[in-house]
Amino acid sequence: MTVGCGVAVRAAGTVTLGLFSAPKSSVRVAAPGFAVVRPASARPLHRPAEEAIPSFNLAAFDTAGQAGLGLHARSALLVDLDSNRVLWAKDPHLRRAPASLTKLMTALVALDLASLDTRVTVTGEAAAAEPSRLGLSAGQVLTVRELLYGALLNSGNDAAFALADGIVPLDRFLYLMNRKAAYLHLRDTRFSSPNGLTDPDNYTSSYDLAVLAAYLLRNYPELVAIAGTRDAVLPATDGHPAFYPHNLNHFLYVYQGATGLKTGFTDDAGGCLVATATRGGRHLLLVLMGSDIMFGDGVRLMDTGFSAAP
Repeated sequence: MTVGCGVAVRAAGTVTLGLFSAPKSSVRVAAPGFAVVRPASARPLHRPAEEAIPSFNLAAFDTAGQAGLGLHARSALLVDLDSNRVLWAKDPHLRRAPASLTKLMTALVALDLASLDTRVTVTGEAAAAEPSRLGLSAGQVLTVRELLYGALLNSGNDAAFALADGIVPLDRFLYLMNRKAAYLHLRDTRFSSPNGLTDPDNYTSSYDLAVLAAYLLRNYPELVAIAGTRDAVLPATDGHPAFYPHNLNHFLYVYQGATGLKTGFTDDAGGCLVATATRGGRHLLLVLMGSDIMFGDGVRLMDTGFSAAP
């Protein structure tokens, strides 16, 4: 029996991290209203060959019959995760800056390299990352789990940077982000940043983000649980003060059945959203890039998906 740092998710959406005993990695219901995420061992960067990489057949999508939704997004994709069917698309291979949606790949690679309980020392470069911050200081020590809450909930650039240069050297981490992208056949993607700040060499497409998100949903239950959390409490330890990350993904609050996943915004990228929702046993995923009303676009597009025949 090993002792790890557990995550108790209250029905109201508040998370408190504490200690519990757990023999292996899993997700289980501990009691009504609570879920416990147990420690996970690090995954190999290249997962087993028999594990299917998601793909979506754009050729089967009838663009002639596409409804004019009036979306503000420059690029968008909506897919049914149960059938992998494309339900709606707009310039899905258009390369654009993804802003903080970059952090989805940062989170995947961090868990490929380290366990949730791996302790990471915050560097000066990570602590100085602006503008969205968890509030880290150089020399503090946090677990990978805690940094993931900071990176995925309130989109802390400092937390993402700490993951990227606290496990392996930064240049190595960026190389592994791009190697993971190649493994997933993300042909319109290149990463030059772990947090998504504007850089002409940091780009992707709504199609590639849909593949990345679907892969995360099927293989990283720990990240799914974190990204769907509204508020978390990271108690003070001997390595850091208490932190209280709050999820900036307002889609979780405004859309019935929303389960995640991540938002992003910069002046260059505009509003970006990867959103998941479940209704009536159906599971949908949408990606929006370059929208000035991303949550309004998200609601309109997701409603279109759920109104379509399965």
